[in-house]
Amino acid sequence: MATPKKAAAKKAAPAKKAAPAKKAAPAAKKAAPAKKAAPAKKAAPAKKAAPAKQAAKAAASKKAAPAAPVAKKAAPPPVPEKKAAPPVKKATPRKAGAPLDKFQEGQKELLLEERDTYTRQASALRAEADEIARERDPGDVQFDEESGQGDTMNVERERDLALSAQAMDAVAEIDRALEKLADGTYGICERCGQQIPKERLRAIPWAALCVQCKSGGLSRR
Repeated sequence: MATPKKAAAKKAAPAKKAAPAKKAAPAAKKAAPAKKAAPAKKAAPAKKAAPAKQAAKAAASKKAAPAAPVAKKAAPPPVPEKKAAPPVKKATPRKAGAPLDKFQEGQKELLLEERDTYTRQASALRAEADEIARERDPGDVQFDEESGQGDTMNVERERDLALSAQAMDAVAEIDRALEKLADGTYGICERCGQQIPKERLRAIPWAALCVQCKSGGLSRR
């Protein structure tokens, strides 16, 4: 039999006391307060210019007055481009030997009449100049060249000779116009090749140039 001590020892040992729960970790540490921004450094005061330099600057600013602004000239208006002149259409010559039309027939008769007139004028003026030369008295009073006057009869003779030469020039131009009627180029401007207006040919039947070419200073009619 078990002894009373052993029996008592067999009694259930008292339950061990539960270990006390660990205390919860303290809450996260509070964020450290933001550091205050350091105050901005005050700008260092500008150094005062020396009195001598300030006086020099003031004097220079007074002397150098600002130049008045130059007014800009208005730009000239754009020049419109000139249109190219249309090409000049040259007249087509008539075939040589072809019959003349009504206008050309009339011009031919007019040219022949004018030729006869100018031929008679040239002959008459030439004869008059020769007559003056024969009748001139060698004892006529003559003036020196410094006075700007000459023998009156000699002046008349020179004038007749000049008029006679002009009449013969007209005859030569009439002959040229008659040749143009024969070869088919009558009424065509010798310079630009355009047809000479009939109104001009009626006024000057031997005209060799149109009005525009004649106004350019050429000597031919």
